[in-house]
Amino acid sequence: MTGIALRPSREPLSDSGRRQLARRRARLSSAAWFLSPFVVLVALWAVLVPALDVSPRTFPSLASVWAVFTSGVTDGSLWTQVFASLARVGAGTGLAIAIGVPFGILMGISRGVSGFFSPLLRFSVALAGIAWIPLATLWLGYGTGAVVFIVFNAVFFAVVYTTMLGVRQISTSLLRAARSLGAGPGRMFVEIYLPGAAPSIVTGLRMGMGFAWRGLIAAEIIATSSGLGYTLFLARQYYETDVIILMMITIGVLWLLMDRFLLAPLERRTVERWGARRQVGT
Repeated sequence: MTGIALRPSREPLSDSGRRQLARRRARLSSAAWFLSPFVVLVALWAVLVPALDVSPRTFPSLASVWAVFTSGVTDGSLWTQVFASLARVGAGTGLAIAIGVPFGILMGISRGVSGFFSPLLRFSVALAGIAWIPLATLWLGYGTGAVVFIVFNAVFFAVVYTTMLGVRQISTSLLRAARSLGAGPGRMFVEIYLPGAAPSIVTGLRMGMGFAWRGLIAAEIIATSSGLGYTLFLARQYYETDVIILMMITIGVLWLLMDRFLLAPLERRTVERWGARRQVGT
């Protein structure tokens, strides 16, 4: 008599396993909801442009943009422009953080410094970024230096202002305790002010980076001969709407990836570690 092979029953998930599964499903659901409007937009694009017989000079078809994308990826030209723009964003943002965070902390510590510079800060916020392009090209010439300056300018003021606010939100009892234990200016900066202001710093960085991308594209159009902004503007002269749309999509995708997978998680973790727990939008 042959025995009947019984299929082994699955062991029930533990509490941690169920939580992990729930988190995984929540992330997938969130990602699907996030992508849904783009899927709808692409579907409408694929259907309406051919159906309405739109001229390529007015708006390109999805197929033509895809062909330009695959060609740019294959020959490396798209990667060259992407890396040129990212390098400028990185350089300008790094300088803004290196200068803006200490200056913002100083403004948060000293009411005198804050009172003197705050009017200038508010005045400059309205001019940050694109408005400086004419002066940037006069001072630094046409090239990478002018573009980096525009990115720096866009991020700097946001970082300074939010850093100052973050320092002022640090508990006075914590400051007194640190000073009573003999903490000098260096230790206060590293162990109290910087961690205490970190959530606000990251929030300002996230806000400033949005302005930085706008300034970058405008500056590349005017001041350089490479990058996504320059390629977009050059395509306009030859009525290459497929290249224009591809550059616009590439810029938008780069910012979404940077914001969703770098800045938003960094802001959330910083808030959870050093700040009052609050919901951070992604």
